[in-house]
Amino acid sequence: MSRISLKVQRQFCGECSLALRRFIGGLDGVNAVVVENGALAVDFDERKLTDEQVRKLARESVEKLGYRLEED
Repeated sequence: MSRISLKVQRQFCGECSLALRRFIGGLDGVNAVVVENGALAVDFDERKLTDEQVRKLARESVEKLGYRLEED
């Protein structure tokens, strides 16, 4: 199992946190989604998803909700 962690420029509202958990967490290969304190962490099975795929999906999902990721 692998994990990616991304920081967001501001804290998610409750509805957006739930939406991220449902959307990302519903994908085959995603084991857990943790959304708290302005951060998003995704645990996933690297046999089913690549790090790049998860990062892209997370970035797109966050941006669709009107948030921005902090640059690395």
